[in-house]
Amino acid sequence: MVKRMNLKYTVSGYLYISPEDDCHDIVDAMLATDYNEEFCIAVDFSADFVTRLMEAGFLVMSMNISAGEGEPQYILLPKLHLTRSALFFENLHVKKSVRRLLGKYELRANTDFQYIIDRCVEKHGADWLTPPLVDCIKKIRDLNGQEQQSLSPWAHPWPASFALYRDGELAAGEFGIVCGRVYTSYSGFYNEDNAGTVQIILAARYLQEHGFSFFDMGMPLDYKARLGAIDISPDEFVRLFRAEF
Repeated sequence: MVKRMNLKYTVSGYLYISPEDDCHDIVDAMLATDYNEEFCIAVDFSADFVTRLMEAGFLVMSMNISAGEGEPQYILLPKLHLTRSALFFENLHVKKSVRRLLGKYELRANTDFQYIIDRCVEKHGADWLTPPLVDCIKKIRDLNGQEQQSLSPWAHPWPASFALYRDGELAAGEFGIVCGRVYTSYSGFYNEDNAGTVQIILAARYLQEHGFSFFDMGMPLDYKARLGAIDISPDEFVRLFRAEF
């Protein structure tokens, strides 16, 4: 049963989350009330609050809502996908044309994090990876104090990265959030053809070998389905996500 709570909504109908809210209770209320939006609204960029959003299963995005050339006004957009793409490792599909490429690359887990997140912004823009959100993600990582060239399940949300190298050069990379035994991909880039696909495949194999339960790939896209990812409902995602802490 969902606890009674005073849910707050914006005038446009989006659920508003504040730091005093229990983020897990918010998720329960969203599922129980058939909230039909993927996004909620929040304005607090503190590391503690964003960590609690991640811990509840939100993929935390952001945007600038200021008009014109005025001072930027940033908000958080905690997202609970209406359909989530999840790669369960036994379903990983590797095409023959890609399989022959895997040995040409080296995957390095949890390295080059600062460069990779900055490169993702450079590659894709700051529409949702806004400066205050990027700063917050970096701060969450710094607060954990872990700088090791490995990746394993972690009890609390922790930003991590994968870097793909070929002949000593960075060919692709991505960063995401470790929550328990789930790794949630946030953004990535590639510098040469097929490197992005190779990076995802090798990252999936790495996660399986290091005790993770599944690879949360966020928004469904065709290339994810071709790799074996399946679409799951918010209820199913939350059930699986909570079981892995």
